[in-house]
Amino acid sequence: DNIFPEDPEDGLVKANMEKLTFYALSAPEKLDRIGAYLSERLSRDVARHRYGYVCIAMEALDQLLMACHCQSINLFVESFLKMVRKLLESDKPSLQILGTNSFVKFANIEEDTPSYHRSYDFFVSRFSEMCHSGYEDPDIRTKIRMAGIKGLQGVVRKTVNDELQANIWDPQHMDKIVPSLLFNLQSGERTESRSPSPLQASEKEKESPVELTERCFRELLGRAAYGNIKNAVTPVLMHLDNHSLWEGKTFAVRCFKIIMYSIQSQHSHLVIQQLLGHLDANSKNSATVRAGIVEVLLEAAAIAASGSVGPTVLEVFNTLLRQLRLSVDYELTGSYDGSTNIGTKIIKAHEERQLQEAVIRTIGSFANTLPTYQRSEVMLFIMGKIPVPGIHLTLPSSDSGPEGTRMIQVMLLKSLVQVTAGFQTTNMLTALPSSFLEPLLSFSLTEDPEVRLLVLQILLSLIDRHENRPKFANMSSISDISVLKLKVDKFDNLFRLLNNIPHAQQLYRHIYLGCKEESSGREHYETLFALLGLLSVELANEEVVVDLIRLALALQDLALSTDEALPVYNRCAVHALVAAYLNLICQLTTVPAFCQHIHEVIEVRQKESPYLLPEAVFVDSPKYVPAATHKLEGSVLFLQSKITESLGGSGYNTERLATPYVPQYTDEDRLSKRKSIGETISLQVEVESRNSPEKEERTPAEEITFETLKNAIVDSVGMEEQERERRRQVVEKFQKAPFEEIAAHCGARATQLQSKLNQIFEITIRPPPSPSGTISSGYGQSQSRSVPIYEMKFPDLCVY
Repeated sequence: DNIFPEDPEDGLVKANMEKLTFYALSAPEKLDRIGAYLSERLSRDVARHRYGYVCIAMEALDQLLMACHCQSINLFVESFLKMVRKLLESDKPSLQILGTNSFVKFANIEEDTPSYHRSYDFFVSRFSEMCHSGYEDPDIRTKIRMAGIKGLQGVVRKTVNDELQANIWDPQHMDKIVPSLLFNLQSGERTESRSPSPLQASEKEKESPVELTERCFRELLGRAAYGNIKNAVTPVLMHLDNHSLWEGKTFAVRCFKIIMYSIQSQHSHLVIQQLLGHLDANSKNSATVRAGIVEVLLEAAAIAASGSVGPTVLEVFNTLLRQLRLSVDYELTGSYDGSTNIGTKIIKAHEERQLQEAVIRTIGSFANTLPTYQRSEVMLFIMGKIPVPGIHLTLPSSDSGPEGTRMIQVMLLKSLVQVTAGFQTTNMLTALPSSFLEPLLSFSLTEDPEVRLLVLQILLSLIDRHENRPKFANMSSISDISVLKLKVDKFDNLFRLLNNIPHAQQLYRHIYLGCKEESSGREHYETLFALLGLLSVELANEEVVVDLIRLALALQDLALSTDEALPVYNRCAVHALVAAYLNLICQLTTVPAFCQHIHEVIEVRQKESPYLLPEAVFVDSPKYVPAATHKLEGSVLFLQSKITESLGGSGYNTERLATPYVPQYTDEDRLSKRKSIGETISLQVEVESRNSPEKEERTPAEEITFETLKNAIVDSVGMEEQERERRRQVVEKFQKAPFEEIAAHCGARATQLQSKLNQIFEITIRPPPSPSGTISSGYGQSQSRSVPIYEMKFPDLCVY
C-alpha cells in the first residue's frame, strides 16, 4: 500500500517501490501474493474510475515484472495478464493503450520456463478489434489502432517460439491477425495518398501506422515455417477477395511483395502454388480479377527467382495456359458457362484481352527464372499445346470453333516468343530437339500472317546468341557493315546448328515459302532479313554461306517469275531483301570480286531502279514502279554466273553454287494448313532405288510440273463420275432384274472363280517327296502330274 501516494498526481513512491522490488527478489515465493493484491487493488480502482491509481498500480506491476526473472514468475504473470485484460476490456482509450503497452513490455521478456496453462485467445481477438477501431477523434483512433498492431506483434513474439503455447498459426488466429494488419496497411495507403500537412511531414520521428503494420507483418511472415505458409497466405487471399482489391492491382501487388521478400526464400514456391490455385478457383470471375491475380503472380515470380520456382514447374505453365484458353473461349462465346442465361455476367472483350496479355507476360517472367534445361522443357510443353487444325487439338475448344483455334495459336506463340526471349544455349542439339523445331517450322507455312511473323520471331530468339538481332532491325544496302558492330564468334563448333541437324534445308525452304506468301508485309520481310543475317553471322561456314547465297538467288528468280501471282509490292520487297542480304554476306565473306559485283548492281539500282532497294521499299510510304517488275534484266540483277565465278576463286564449292536452289517438298507441307499444294514451281522428286545398293545408277528423276498436277486432278474427276455411273447400274440391276438372271450371273462368276483357282493350284503345287524319289504308276513309268495337297492320302498316324 505504501507505494501508492496520497495524491495520484505525485506518481509512484519510488523509495517504497525499491523496497518492494528488493523484498520480491529476496523472497520470490511471495511474488504471486504481491501480484494478486496489486491486481485486486487495480480492479477496485478501475471500477471506481480512479484512473491515476490505475496507472500507478500498472507501473508497479511492470517494474516487478521487469525485475523478477525468476522461475516462480509464472503465477505472478497470471495476475499481471488478468490486469492487462481488465484494462483492455475498459472502453477508455487511455486504459486500452496503457494495457497494451504493459503487454508489449511483457512480450519482450524471455521466460525461462514454459507455461502450460496460459491462453492468448482473448488478446488476439481484442487486439484485432483495436486494429479496426472506429473512434471518432482521428488522432485517438490512430493511437488505438497502433496499440492494437503492437499488441498483435507482442502476441506473435510471445507465442511463435513457444512449443507449448496455443498455436498462433491456426486458421482461427490467422484469420483475425492477418486481415487486421492488411486493413491498416490499406487504410494507411488511403491517408498517405492525400498530401500531408507541413506539420505532419516534420514529425518524421513518429512512426506511422502503415510502417508499423508492415514491420509487424514482415516479422510474422519471417517466423513462418514451411508448414505454416499456407495458413498465413490464405487470409491474405480471402481479404483481397472480400474487399475486391485484385482489380486495383497495386495493393495486392504490394502485399505479395511484402510476403515474398519476408518469407524464407526456399518457401517462395508455396506462395506461387497458392496463387495458382486461387487463379483456378476464380476462373469464372471477371477478367479484371483474374488479371489482378496474374499481375501479382508476375511480380511474385520475379522475386521467387532468387529462391526457386519449386518442383512443379510445368504445373505453373499448365495453369497459365489453361487460363489463356478459358479467356479466349469467354471472349468468343460471350459468357462464362457457354450458355446465355439471364444471370450470366456480360464479358468485356477488351478486359479479356488485357488478361491474355498479362498471362503471356507472366509466362515470360516465369520462364526467365528457369535454367536453360528447364526452359527448353517448357518450350516443348507449350509447343505440344498449340492446336494444329486437322491434326490434333490438345486443348479442346468447347464452343469457340476455328476462330478460337486461331486465337489460341497466336496466344501460345506469343507465349513462346516471351519464353525464348534471351534464351541462350551453347548446344542447340540438346536444347532444341527436332520435336520442337519441326512443329514450329510447320506453323511458318500457315496462311495467317500473324502466326508466321510470331514463328519467325521465335526462330530469331533461338538463333541469336550474341544479341545481334537489333542490329538487323533496319534493312539497308550500306557499303560498310562495320558500323553495325556485329559480334561474330568464329570458333564455336558446338553451335553449328545447320551442319548438325537435318533442319537446314527445312529452314531454307521455310524462308523461301515465307517470301512467296502474298499476305506477307513489311514486318515479315524485315524479320526474314534478320533471320538470314543471323544465320550468316551465328553459323557462318562455307557450306552454309553457299546454301544461303543459292537461296538468295532463288528468291530473286521467284520475284522475276511470271507464273507467280505475287503483288508488285511483294516483288519489290523480295528484290530489296535479296539486295540487302547479298550486300551483308559479301562483306562477311570478304571476297573482293564478289563484293565488287554486288556493289556494282546496287549502284546501278540506285540510279535506274531505286524501288528494288530496301531504302525505298521498307519505308512507311514506299515508292515503287508498278509496271513490269518481272521483266527486269541485265545490270540491275545479281548474276549467278558472276557470283559463282568470283567465289570459285576463293575455294568455295562452285559446283554447288552453280546448281539453282529448288525447295524440296515433304509430307509436312501437305499436312500443314495450306488450302492447296499446287505450287507452280516444278519440284524434283528423286526416287532412289534403295533395294539394290550395289547398283550405282539412279532412276531418272521424274519431273512433276503444274500441268501434270492439273491433269491428274481433272482425270480423277472424270474417273469418279464413271465409277458413280457404274455403281448406279449395278444397284438398279439387282433391284429390277428377275431372280433367275441374278442367280445365273452369280453362278457364272462362281465357276469362273473355281477354274481360276484350279489353274493357280496346278502351277504352284509341287509333287510331295516320296521315299523312292518319284511316284511310280502301275506301268513302271514315273508320273509327272503333281498331286494337290488336298487330294493326298496320308497314313492314319499322320492325321491328327
